[in-house]
Amino acid sequence: MEINRCTKSSFVVIGKEGATTDGEGFIQKLWADANGHFNEVADLAKKDEEGNPLGIWGAMSDMSRSFLPWEDGFTKGLYLAGVECVEDAEAPAGWTKWVIPGYEYLWVECEGGDTFPQVIKYMDENQISLVGAVHDFTCPETGKNFMFFPIGRL
Repeated sequence: MEINRCTKSSFVVIGKEGATTDGEGFIQKLWADANGHFNEVADLAKKDEEGNPLGIWGAMSDMSRSFLPWEDGFTKGLYLAGVECVEDAEAPAGWTKWVIPGYEYLWVECEGGDTFPQVIKYMDENQISLVGAVHDFTCPETGKNFMFFPIGRL
């Protein structure tokens, strides 16, 4: 697994919000809802030169919406299944807008189900602290999935 570093300034995600307290499979239900109603936010999405959305995010936060890591051993938190949008976008009814703070990230391509624990182990072994909630990212152009681990707030 190749671990990379990058910085990303604050950005907006509009999506369908849920919590681990919603029960088993809540993330899949959020994605089904978001994908089924994508036309409601498509015009708000940031786009590339060809008009394709720039990023699909599974953004996460602690329960206080402070963008801290999920609590209780990464088992309790909030999830927002959505698309990266222009900064001044307003969330339509039934959607939620999050403004994700800027961070320095470690990021990796997801190549199996153990990406999260492998990166957390790497961070522990290298004395790198997780300072925010981890985010899932899907590149619309390639369909590849990545995880972004915040290691420094901008």
